[in-house]
Amino acid sequence: MSDQSLNLVDPVAVIYKHIGSNEPYFALVEEFYKGVQQDFLLRPMYPEDLEEPKRKLALFLIQRTGGETTYSDERGHPRMRARHMPFKIGMAERDAWMRIMTTALDAVPQFHPHRESLLEFFDGFSLFMINQHQ
Repeated sequence: MSDQSLNLVDPVAVIYKHIGSNEPYFALVEEFYKGVQQDFLLRPMYPEDLEEPKRKLALFLIQRTGGETTYSDERGHPRMRARHMPFKIGMAERDAWMRIMTTALDAVPQFHPHRESLLEFFDGFSLFMINQHQ
């Protein structure tokens, strides 16, 4: 095994260690859902009361970035693609999601040092959620 292979670390999985608390994640999610509430493509996909989706997204992001595992403890394996299958997600919805998430990410200063890693993760994640090819 080379020295280089020993240094391979998922940059997203260590972000929580640098952030150090849940608060910025909940702030990120609040910013994200402000955008969702104004978006004609995404808003219809969410229930009227957004409190539970907000909580689930924050817990997922906390876990994915190396924080506590409350999301999986409560819900089991994330299975994100399966959980999103009931919603028609095409490129337009994906692009709207990315635009809103990028704006939210930029609004929370604690994430600025991790912006590129998170945008790369969100880009791949949002492409993986596409289940409609128009």
